[in-house]
Amino acid sequence: VHRKTLNPVFNETFQFGVPLNELHSRKLHFSVYDFDRFSRHDLIGQVVVDNLLEFSEGSGDKPIWRDIVEGTAEKADLGELNFSLCYLPTAGRLTATVIKATNLKAMDLTGFSDPYVKASLICDGRRLKKRKTSIKKNTLNPTYNEALVFDIPNENIESVSIIIAVMDYDCIGHNEVIGMCRVGSDADGPGREHWAAMLANPRKPIEHWHQLVEEKAIGTYVSKSATTSSPKLHIVVDSPHSD
Repeated sequence: VHRKTLNPVFNETFQFGVPLNELHSRKLHFSVYDFDRFSRHDLIGQVVVDNLLEFSEGSGDKPIWRDIVEGTAEKADLGELNFSLCYLPTAGRLTATVIKATNLKAMDLTGFSDPYVKASLICDGRRLKKRKTSIKKNTLNPTYNEALVFDIPNENIESVSIIIAVMDYDCIGHNEVIGMCRVGSDADGPGREHWAAMLANPRKPIEHWHQLVEEKAIGTYVSKSATTSSPKLHIVVDSPHSD
């Protein structure tokens, strides 16, 4: 880390073992960060260098300059959540077991967060019921191993989805969303695949990792009148963690 400068000089060398016949398919990815001692480091930009075979044939001492470009993908790195889904068709019961999360975004000045996980049952854009885990203090890599249970009749399972949010608990102000993911028949990529695997393997827990995304990427699936409107689908949900 070089402090208080826009023109740092590093003079540091990194070596990677790569077979010559694989150079044409490899890339070098450089990321430049602004160090933050209290929170997640901010990505300034990145450089991707390909055609590595071409560089290997020249002098290794010749400097290469590339423009740093904005790296939008890494800015939204909010962490990952690991949970399993298990559906019992006869009992009409869906169990989401929250296992753990890794590399969560730091929300507190301490450089950590106080994360808990909240799962919401969604139907026709309405939030029917919520379940939540316990709170883990001062960590970006919490382990829960807690089951969140929803009673969903078999004939309704294709009509619902689950939005799972990792929250930062705040004893004084409002709890903040760290990141979210969604599973269901109409969810995006990994969320749809996880749901399909659960339905294809009844009574068996199916575990997946999910990349967390920003709240605004999920918010379109829930209407603002969700808590006041009467849902078209009537589902019985009871749990000690229910709100």
